[in-house]
Amino acid sequence: GFFQSYAVEVEVKDASNATCLYAKWMMRFLITYETNSSDYKSAALDLSSSVTHNGSVCGNDTEAALLAVQFGEGHSWSVNFTKTNETYQGDFITFTYNTNDTSVFPDAKRKGPVTIVVKDTMRPVQLNNVFVCHNTDSFEAENVTQIFWNVTVQAFVQNGTIGKKESRCRADTPTSAPTVPPTVANVTTASTTTLSPAPTSAPKPVENPATGNYSLKSGNKTCLLATVGLQLNVSQVKPLLINVNPKTTTADGTCGNTTATLKLNDGNSTLIGFTFVVKNTSASVQKFYLKEVNVTLLNRLNGSVISTADNNNFSKWDAFLGSSYMCRKEQTLEINEDLQLRTFNLWIQPFLVKADKFSTAEECFADSDLNFLIPIAVGMALGFLIILVFISYIIGRRKSRTGYQSV
Repeated sequence: GFFQSYAVEVEVKDASNATCLYAKWMMRFLITYETNSSDYKSAALDLSSSVTHNGSVCGNDTEAALLAVQFGEGHSWSVNFTKTNETYQGDFITFTYNTNDTSVFPDAKRKGPVTIVVKDTMRPVQLNNVFVCHNTDSFEAENVTQIFWNVTVQAFVQNGTIGKKESRCRADTPTSAPTVPPTVANVTTASTTTLSPAPTSAPKPVENPATGNYSLKSGNKTCLLATVGLQLNVSQVKPLLINVNPKTTTADGTCGNTTATLKLNDGNSTLIGFTFVVKNTSASVQKFYLKEVNVTLLNRLNGSVISTADNNNFSKWDAFLGSSYMCRKEQTLEINEDLQLRTFNLWIQPFLVKADKFSTAEECFADSDLNFLIPIAVGMALGFLIILVFISYIIGRRKSRTGYQSV
């Protein structure tokens, strides 16, 4: 189903009870982990309603400031800030998740805390300015995607007073001026004229998505190939269609002998994960199929909401191990009652890729129907043509005989 993370607000004070560090933000973690059966699963970790900030430090000219929070069953997150004479900025982000939390990581093979460290990409901010980022930002490292939005933070607060001037992140800064449609209020004319309402037109239908080419490597060898166009259909008050843009989408994931995961990250709006597994259909025959799809929507309209949907009960796109699966026609994957994922021009091979090329493809039933109907249609057309020729011949013969009798 859909979930929403809690907002966190932390205010750290010094020995004189003056505010020295302030932050308010929302975040979520998407984690791929290995199970006891050597499969890989995706978990979503959200902040709970109860968050502590033990270990947070104000910092000074020689010591870094530290913002640290703890939540859930042994999970923690922190970021340290360094300063110069004029600016401050984030340095490193440290995230620890505890796979002993079985509600989030059921059947995890590795038990206990797992820590990853990521370099913060925050730009330097002028001292006494507040850093603000409403839109989503994310980091990927070691099978973990960290997502942040609605961020407000100021380190090294001066005189205990939060600054009033904002420094915005890149995502909040428009690349060009928005186009404002003319209205009575913003149209200037040289003389008094009567403005007639603009004609209303039907909304332009959403075109099919562009097809993207994605691949994963294990060492120097390609281990997964995928070609697909993706479109999300979100059910809400006003239905929404979202095309995944291959030009802004990056591929990540894991390759295994019996499980493979492809994660596509369109930084503008979506994160989509596909999990493939191998099954034994007989003692000597193995096939692969799509087992799980999870989708995370990053709302770029106001940056305040993030939602995820997951379905791990699929049994689609099956083909013999060592071959690929192809379906050129549109397919629809029902993630849940509120979200559908449509695929176009699909060609996928998650196992046993050789020489960086797709193996022989097993086509979907819809394509097989199309291939079957084409020769039937051609045959019917030829048959109809033969009948017309035969009828013309008979008519011609009758006219010839009539002519001979008249003579």
